[in-house]
Amino acid sequence: MYKKVLVIDDNPVDRYIAERVFKKYAFSEEIICVESAKEGLDYLLSLKDSPEQLPHFIFLDIMMPEMNGFEFLDVYDTLPEIIRKNCIIMMLTTSMHEEDQFKANKNPYVSRYLNKPLNASSLKELEGFVQK
Repeated sequence: MYKKVLVIDDNPVDRYIAERVFKKYAFSEEIICVESAKEGLDYLLSLKDSPEQLPHFIFLDIMMPEMNGFEFLDVYDTLPEIIRKNCIIMMLTTSMHEEDQFKANKNPYVSRYLNKPLNASSLKELEGFVQK
């Protein structure tokens, strides 16, 4: 079980499913869900002086209004190193666009590209996962 995960997704149903799956399979002690990339960035920045409170995993949706997952990653690149080195990012998508997967896999902060909704086999793949 991981200490904390952060889910960044504008869709309330997807956030609910993610939270239920994490609880059902005892994946994380604490689950933080936010509905926008900006809210996720603000949350991470609020913990810059408390790195032990940062989430182990960030589950980041690609398609969101105002700031999408890739735009989040652009800003994430400017965050303090203490944040960037302590969080593992998983991109979440319903998209079947190969260009999205290619772009995600090319990004140094993205560790894995996962299809929504999250399920037991998705989480099983992440057991013992360490940052690349």
